[in-house]
Amino acid sequence: MGAKGLGDFALIGFAATVANAVFNATGQRIRTLPITPDKVMQKLV
Repeated sequence: MGAKGLGDFALIGFAATVANAVFNATGQRIRTLPITPDKVMQKLV
């Protein structure tokens, strides 16, 4: 894994948190990063 700075630990779950928030708001799962407005709109249309 290599060395990590102390701030890296706060970011580990951030992408999953955002992905789950998008899923809860839209009902559509986006499994690739980055999650962009265009990807969300493609799932909704």
